[in-house]
Amino acid sequence: MQNENNPAPNGFATLCIHGGEHRDVQGGIHTPLYNHSTFGFPSTKALLDVVDGLASGNLYTRYGMNPTIRATERKLALLEGGEGALVFSSGMAAEAAVFLAHCKTGDHIVCIGDVYGGTFELLQQNLPNLGIQTTFLLGNEIDRLSSVLTDRTRIVFFETPTNPTMEVIDIAAVVKIAKAAGVLTVVDNTFASPVNQSPLQLGADLVVQSTTKYLGGHSDLTGGVVIGPQEMLNVIWPWRKNLGQIMAPEVAFLLARSLRTLVVRVRQQNHNAQAVAQFLSKHPKVKQVNYPGLPTFAGHAVAAKQMRGFGGMISFVYDGDAAATAAVVDRLRLFTIAASLGGVESLVTQPITTTHHGLTAQERQQRGIVDGLVRLSIGLEEADDLIADLKQALG
Repeated sequence: MQNENNPAPNGFATLCIHGGEHRDVQGGIHTPLYNHSTFGFPSTKALLDVVDGLASGNLYTRYGMNPTIRATERKLALLEGGEGALVFSSGMAAEAAVFLAHCKTGDHIVCIGDVYGGTFELLQQNLPNLGIQTTFLLGNEIDRLSSVLTDRTRIVFFETPTNPTMEVIDIAAVVKIAKAAGVLTVVDNTFASPVNQSPLQLGADLVVQSTTKYLGGHSDLTGGVVIGPQEMLNVIWPWRKNLGQIMAPEVAFLLARSLRTLVVRVRQQNHNAQAVAQFLSKHPKVKQVNYPGLPTFAGHAVAAKQMRGFGGMISFVYDGDAAATAAVVDRLRLFTIAASLGGVESLVTQPITTTHHGLTAQERQQRGIVDGLVRLSIGLEEADDLIADLKQALG
């Protein structure tokens, strides 16, 4: 069992199980749930040593100073190859804390490619109220990045693969441009997960993820995480503390449970998604399939260079209008209509009705989020069963 006093094991699957765990005096094989808001001390000196950072210890759960939360953070940091991690109550809380901690009034962010609808609203509507502006580039406009960076640009942010068109952004190419300008690169690794992609190893400064998705993997928790160098996390920590964005110990405990099976889940989802994508690519009623694992997909070469697996997310364009597309979605039986993703069960959604419903029609059109677009989150069912369900719905 890996703990703070022993070296970390090397294999990724081994890290998922043993990384960051702490065995307490009762001998439990995993870090227990410490469902406490506060922790006691034997003396005032012992308390002050922890408060002043002279000794490690647990103080108050809202601060993240809770053994269950800390163990989960250590595991997450090991999986992404970062010095440290901070968990949050949601993925949006994690993103917001990064932007607020590393930007101030008058500063500037560049966002590349499609992003989750909530992220788009945060950047376009909320942060401008604080005097923080964002320039949005399409995924194929990386060659414009240098020209839009200013002396007030603090962050270049992007997802890869993107939500919902699965566009693949070349992490190393963006990092090279951003570093030359002294700008931080923040990558949302939610769709890929650390099983399939390691942005920090490609030069990114910080990684954010919605732990609600593949990391949680069972559609029963909500959370987020930021991973990276401790120096950058130290700037974010006060925002989490003072805005009350901490992940609850119960959620951290569930998340640690899920991380132990992350590898086997994601690798099977990779396998199933590849089979489903290949089926869809040959169906006469499907105009386009967006999946990095297809050689015909525009981002396949970059994905093959920077990813170890192509993920469980697919989107496709049905040859019909919004109503006809909704009818296909409604005929599915194994796929549940739901807005989230990354669970053991397969889900389906039309982005125009959920994740990107808040965008204008023009904004959606510009980003390829057309009325016939359908997003699939492929689960752990038998691939043949999923294909049969899609076949009957499309037929």
